[in-house]
Amino acid sequence: MRLKLHTKIIFLLLIVSALLYSCKEKVVTANPIQFVLNSKNEKIKRVIDSVAQFEVQILYTQIEHKNDSIIFIDYNFQVDSQNYFYPASTVKFPAAVATLEKLNKNDSLNRNTRFYVEGDSIETTFARAISEIFAVSNNDANNRLIEYLGQEDLNRRMKKRGVSPIRISHRLGYHTDDTATTPLVIYLNDSTTMNYKGTINPYPNKLMLNNLKKGIGYIEDDSLISEPFDFSLKNYYPIESQHALLKRIIFPEYFNKEQRFNLTENQRNFLLEAMHKLPREVGYDPTTYFDGYGKYFMYGDTKEEIPNYIKIYNKIGGAYGTLTDCAYIVDSNSGIEFMLTSTIYANSNKILNDNTYDYNTIALPFLAEIGRQFYAYELNRKSH
Repeated sequence: MRLKLHTKIIFLLLIVSALLYSCKEKVVTANPIQFVLNSKNEKIKRVIDSVAQFEVQILYTQIEHKNDSIIFIDYNFQVDSQNYFYPASTVKFPAAVATLEKLNKNDSLNRNTRFYVEGDSIETTFARAISEIFAVSNNDANNRLIEYLGQEDLNRRMKKRGVSPIRISHRLGYHTDDTATTPLVIYLNDSTTMNYKGTINPYPNKLMLNNLKKGIGYIEDDSLISEPFDFSLKNYYPIESQHALLKRIIFPEYFNKEQRFNLTENQRNFLLEAMHKLPREVGYDPTTYFDGYGKYFMYGDTKEEIPNYIKIYNKIGGAYGTLTDCAYIVDSNSGIEFMLTSTIYANSNKILNDNTYDYNTIALPFLAEIGRQFYAYELNRKSH
């Protein structure tokens, strides 16, 4: 599809930025995160000028291919697993991976098996749920996978492969008894079903981390509670763990057998396809679910189409004033690739659960712009 004028302008600006970088050859050897964060662009500057307020963390990976080897060069800014942020929908990525791995243990099931949650009216498949998780970050799709997995099994599978620390303790979008999962009704064929019994998960221990209490108040049952919101029983999935999972899925050959997930090549290809597919490519209305809806880096602040030579394999999350993206970004035209994970907390009124956050004015422009800046940096690095 022909790019719109505005999209062309964006990429002309990226090329100009890369050319400007090339005038300063030392840039490619400096810490790239510091270079990006020193940008005079207002979308970045206003955040960095008050960086403590926004709880920014960034992990960026350069990727080098030498013969048959892969070399990761990691840079980080304020990344600390002891500094808590709410991971929101980013936890759907490990749920999708663990589901595919668990399906391999049952000869009667595969990702196209139809099922529904007992008491639910929606019939789906594991493949459809995973597609919805990445295309539009559907909470119900994620929760159906949690009913199949159970939180304890999900956490165990991640830790076994070295994706740690992680603690998934609850479903998304609603609150219920998260110690129990609901049985599934699974179709073995068009006329035969089986009941897949639920599991009991241990009640979560309170997290012992920094920044677990946020804000000065929160809304509960339409009332304002004038005290910080406590996240100590919430999901926990820090930047390092998100990046670690992404590396294992994109480059499994880099890791030894114990650190690789037990996915068939067919499963992995399906997962990768789901991760980069845009909502319009899987049948969603692009006026509501525009390309940048689930792609915060580079495109989160625009409704323009992403060109087909750029693929972003990622999972975003947003809730309680926090936005996070974990992405592997590839430009097949220029041959660049890099990984970027970042989170930002933007909640100027310091009230949680009021749905009044600074997503569109602060957080999305920041994540989109650092994505563009790293992209331009990689273009310049590629030219040297």
